[in-house]
Amino acid sequence: MKRILSVLLACLMLLAFAACGSAGTSATPTAAPDGEPSGDAAKTLRVAMECQYAPYNWAQETDANGAVPIANSNQYAYGYDVMMAKKIAESLGYELEIVKLDWDSLIPALKSGDVDAVIAGQSITADRLEEVDFSTPYYYASIVTVVLEDSAYASAQGIADLSGGTCTSQLGTIWYNVCLGQIADADILPAQETAPTMLMALESGAVDYVVCDMPTAMAATQVYGDMRILDFTGTDGNFQVSDEEINLGISVQKGNTELLDAINTILATMTVSDYEEMMDEAISVQPLSVED
Repeated sequence: MKRILSVLLACLMLLAFAACGSAGTSATPTAAPDGEPSGDAAKTLRVAMECQYAPYNWAQETDANGAVPIANSNQYAYGYDVMMAKKIAESLGYELEIVKLDWDSLIPALKSGDVDAVIAGQSITADRLEEVDFSTPYYYASIVTVVLEDSAYASAQGIADLSGGTCTSQLGTIWYNVCLGQIADADILPAQETAPTMLMALESGAVDYVVCDMPTAMAATQVYGDMRILDFTGTDGNFQVSDEEINLGISVQKGNTELLDAINTILATMTVSDYEEMMDEAISVQPLSVED
């Protein structure tokens, strides 16, 4: 009888061990020297983004151009951030899951462990560094102004020439929080939830100009033929921002050094030319528009 009980106890311990080993789908990768994750089973890398911030990320109805399904949705995500997420997941041998969240929910989801990483055109600011850890920059985004071609501000040579204009930008960005306040006597309207709604405010005449980064502006001019980019880079009339504020990084949960080191190892193999080629491809196929 004791022998039977011993056998049963051993079986129960084995079953409990197997159950613990198979629990969970979200992963913190530990990269092996060859770039493959440790362990036998491939896991899932859950990456959050807005899916409405072209050319960085957007939602579309098909998997055209290599778009990735959005979790709990019939749509697919694509753009520069998705291309980067695919490269990271593939390099680590992980499955990729894209999670669509609004901008203000990205960092909370990361802190709670609901997602493994955020790749969403985030600037590496001091405030964000207090809440999450960032990779080395995966893109450098200079700040520009976008106006309509027939605007009274279309010939502006610096931010001093934007004085007195009505403007807005996207919620939660340095464009809105840092740059607009540098324009003298500007009439700053409430921040827009997304880049498309920001651009629609300009197109509709609700504002005289908007401030954003160069990739967003380049995408806008492809969709809206009457928009013009004002780039004050390299002049005394440029917006005053730090390198940290215009260097974009991939954020992970505070203290997740395994994933952070793995991402940085992959980014270290890429050049500025690689980043630019990826962004050019994203801009060429982006569907920058306001959602219905």
